Amino acid sequence: MANFITLLRFPLMGAFVALLYLGSPTLILWGVPFLAIIILMDTLDGTIARRRKETSLLGSALDIAADRTLEFFLWVVFAHLRLISIAIPLIVILRGVTVDAFRAVGIAQGVPPFKQVTSPISRFLVSSPWMRSGYGISKGFAFGLLTIDLGLSRLQHPWAGAVHEASLVIAWIAVAFCVARGIPPILEGFRHLGGQDRAQAATSQLDQTQG
Repeated sequence: MANFITLLRFPLMGAFVALLYLGSPTLILWGVPFLAIIILMDTLDGTIARRRKETSLLGSALDIAADRTLEFFLWVVFAHLRLISIAIPLIVILRGVTVDAFRAVGIAQGVPPFKQVTSPISRFLVSSPWMRSGYGISKGFAFGLLTIDLGLSRLQHPWAGAVHEASLVIAWIAVAFCVARGIPPILEGFRHLGGQDRAQAATSQLDQTQG
């Protein structure tokens, strides 16, 4: 059930993106609650997985993939619609791809993504309620405000300018959370992989010596 909810987010994301491009200004504004449902489904699938004891590495990987797809799609779309700087999606994509590359190594070894960081500071930045909620809330507000910004600007509403400025501030706050939460997995990933390489080299040298 949890994985089904996660997978359902993908076609809903596509529908929302189509709405941004093809919908009327009024329909775009009504799309904000639709976006909120898509975002809240991320919390719903995790809650159901824990209550039904369906947590798994597959579910964790699917959840991260859905989150990445949503944020990549929307940052790129809003940049294409000239509502934000192209620097924002470039930063987010670079961070996301790099972090996921390191996490993939841990997943291959059977370690869930959020258990791949060990130091207290890293755990706070990556998995603490403050950082996770701060990132999720700022990202959700940014996407919502940018959607409202698009609808109001097409309506030539007098509030469009103020909403646009507010959306830019929230968007950059979300990017700051994104970068801060991405640094620990990369730093600890380097140490982890470096340690593995040294261990493999030592094992190989020992095998050669014994041979």
